[in-house]
Parts: sequence; structure tokens; C-alpha cells
Amino acid sequence: MASRTALVTGGNGFVGCHVVRALVARGDRVRVLVRERADMAALEGVDCEPARGDLRDLESLRRAARGCDQVYHVAADYRLWLRDEAPMYATNVEGTKNVLAAAREAGVSRIVHTSTVGALGIPADGPGREDTPVTLDEMIGPYKRSKFLAEMEALSAARSGLPVVIVNPSTPIGAYDLKPTPTGRIIVDFLNRRMPAYMDTGLNLVDVEDVARGHLLAAERGRVGEKYILGGENLTLEEFFRRLANLSGLGAPRIRIPYAVAYGFALGAEAFSRAVTRKPPRASLTEVRMARKKMFFDSSKARRELGYSPAPIDNAIRRAIEFFRATGAARAAA
Repeated sequence: MASRTALVTGGNGFVGCHVVRALVARGDRVRVLVRERADMAALEGVDCEPARGDLRDLESLRRAARGCDQVYHVAADYRLWLRDEAPMYATNVEGTKNVLAAAREAGVSRIVHTSTVGALGIPADGPGREDTPVTLDEMIGPYKRSKFLAEMEALSAARSGLPVVIVNPSTPIGAYDLKPTPTGRIIVDFLNRRMPAYMDTGLNLVDVEDVARGHLLAAERGRVGEKYILGGENLTLEEFFRRLANLSGLGAPRIRIPYAVAYGFALGAEAFSRAVTRKPPRASLTEVRMARKKMFFDSSKARRELGYSPAPIDNAIRRAIEFFRATGAARAAA
């Protein structure tokens, strides 16, 4: 098979860098859309071509997409607390429109749009699926709302004839979580023994390397206009902390915080952040409100149609622990 050229937006981010690595390992030429002065540490030593641009700048996207066979739109503004919502909508919604327009003009054969399970519904009686009914009004916080709207743009583009496939990763874990993501921050806080308690909630945790492979499978086997959940294991937060404890050699938190207490703490933490530190709080209201539902999901459609086969999550947790300790984000093992 002749080598393809793929454009990856957000290729220097956590999920994006693993998509880039998977494409390079397959033998593809890879162009990575990155902003000026972007941190490229996650792609150190990876043979890829940086293309300077911005999701809000259509002309820069046109230049980046020119000559590409595939586009993987992974970039997103992923924050659960922010003082001004407008830049997030500009990046996640308007930026997606721009990527789709540039891909259409470039005549690419396939576009993989990276959404999130946060844009999906969760029924009362089981895990969420791609077709679980949900509305914009049910989206908690600007991140989920903006990603829901971006997914709607991708679905609309597919209906108009653009070869778009959507993937909905759950909660990825692994190496190169440099910022880190909100989930990575939970691991770092646990390793630094700043996680004395937990809420009664749950997550679907997945190896970020499986998420990257799922992107490539979606490009090759996914049906245009369809959504595919790229998930792994459904674990309560208490179970997740037990896994972290077993793999790190540290003790797991034993105190369960009632929702009302967590909400009150987050309310105060946000007020302090806005008035004093101007930095993200230890806990945000969005995170607490999201925790009222267990974010459990079913990846059977991706398994059935794409051949997606995620590994047990413990190896990814182990790699995340090793990465955070090696980079100094977390304390070294005692």
C-alpha cells in the first residue's frame, strides 16, 4: 500500500501524540497542526512535519490540509474550569467547522473527528451507547456543551457528503499526559498523597494507546456518519483508587465524601480561584456536577464493526504512574 499523508490537529496533545505515533509506526507521512510556540515535548524523536496554524484561522488549515489523504481532528480546548467560555466555543465549535471546510476543499478520503463520551447520553439502567438519546440541555459545563455542538457539526458534514467518522473516547490514561488532563491530575494528586477522600462516582477508563489505534481503525473500517465509543473498563472511583494503590504501593483513600459536601467545597474553591489565585481550583463545580452520574459506557459497536480490542487498564495505569514519577510531576516511589 502506498504511503498516505495524514494531518493530525492537536498532535502534540495527549491523545493526539499517540495518534501521530500510531500513524508513523504504520508508515504514513504525518503533518501535525500546532500553534506558534507550541510545546512539542510529546513528539520528541517522532518523524513528523509541524504545520503552524490555529483552528480559528481557516487559511492556516487550508495550507495544512493541502495534499493530505486523511484528517484526524483531535485538537480541542479541554478544561473543566475557565473564567471566559468564549475561547472554548471558538476553538471547539468554530474550529471544527474550519477543519471540516479545509478537509472538504482538500478532497481528503476520510476525516476522523474526535468527540468524547461526554457528548453522549447515559441511561438510568445501564451504560451509555452511541444511540442513547441526549440533548444539549443535558450537557454539563462549557466543555461538554462545546463538544456536543462540534459533534453536531461533524454529523451534519457527513450528511452533506463529507467522509466523516466520529470517535468518542472515554477517559484515556497513559504516558505523555503533560498538562495533565483532569484525569491525569487525579493520578498526580493521588501519587502526591493529596487525595484523602473520594466521591461515589465512576468512569470508563481506557489505555490511550488503544484510543489511538481506535482512530486508525475508524479511518479504515468506520462507516461515514457513524459514532464509535472507544472505551475500556467501567470502574467506580473507589475501584480506580484501589488499582492505583496496588500499582503504586500507596494507600487508597477510605473516606467517601457526600455530594453536598463536595459541592460546597467546589463552590468555595471556585470563588477563591476567581478572586485570588486566578488559577484552576482543586475541584470545580463542573467536575462535582458531572460526578453525580457514573460515566459508564459500552464499546461493543466499535468492537463489532472496527475490530477494536482494548487491553486491560492496569498496564496503562502503570505507564501513567511511571511517566508522572519520571517527569517529576509526582513523587518518586519510596
